[in-house]
Amino acid sequence: MAQPTTTRTPAEELDGDDATTPTAREHPADLLLDAIDEIGAPACVGLDPVLDKLPRTVAPGESPVRRIESYSLAVIEAIAGRVPAVKPQSACFERYGAEGVAALQAVVARARELGLVVVLDAKRGDIGISASHYAAAAAGLGADWTTVNGYFGPEGFDPFRHGRGAFVLVRTSNRDSGRLQSQRLADGRTVAEAMAAIVAEAGDASIGRRGYSDLGAVVGATHPEDANRLRRAMPRQILLVPGFGAQGGGLDDVRSLFDREGRGALVTASRSVIYAFDADAEGWSEQVAAAADELRRTLAGIPGRSSGRDAGGAER
Repeated sequence: MAQPTTTRTPAEELDGDDATTPTAREHPADLLLDAIDEIGAPACVGLDPVLDKLPRTVAPGESPVRRIESYSLAVIEAIAGRVPAVKPQSACFERYGAEGVAALQAVVARARELGLVVVLDAKRGDIGISASHYAAAAAGLGADWTTVNGYFGPEGFDPFRHGRGAFVLVRTSNRDSGRLQSQRLADGRTVAEAMAAIVAEAGDASIGRRGYSDLGAVVGATHPEDANRLRRAMPRQILLVPGFGAQGGGLDDVRSLFDREGRGALVTASRSVIYAFDADAEGWSEQVAAAADELRRTLAGIPGRSSGRDAGGAER
């Protein structure tokens, strides 16, 4: 498994309140791609905890935020060593205020301890000092990557890149996304294609040893008709691919998002993994682990993928 790249705490990695000062961290694209290669599959589990979907056996009688935290920590334990990355949804924790943010920080810290690359799904978007504050908050939580809204242009997402990575929303997986992202501009490109061009140009400022940028892009598995064009438009971007599994995206829908070696994308699945249990089951975490194993095996079938370890740690 990939190991944390520093013994310093996330807060110590910041220069005061400024998240724009580079630190001696490994390039985020190399960190992620190395972790994917070690596991042998470009799999990421989305952690979107919803109170009324939790197993009834999780912290019964405790407060909602304590139950969310207990469940999330158990999911982290179940998926570690089976997938290279986890994507906690910040909103699921932030809704509970300061206690929820503290729970999120505990979950991220445990994920890092277990060698998981952490993608904070926060979809932040702002400019100037506000963007820097959002970036500092993500870094303080310990995120290796953060999802961001690119509508403000590079000044909105660049603060998230200093020693860490950012995934810019380009073609999202939700059903209504085409009402904006598929609209044609005067030059014939779609809005998504125009955003892809901005991301590709800005991303060239920081390329890791594996040939990929610290600036990635979100491209949903639910729009395979757009995949080839966006992959060609962003050859050095790691693509974060939601919509796999419960949202309908399958292996054939994501193949074209990878390079010839089967690299360059990270496919996320949430509900099909984290809720793969009977609500009354005592061994629910084992069912989550089994679902994570199934996700890994499925995505290991991407052409070109041949390295990695079994969940038990043996070379494959």
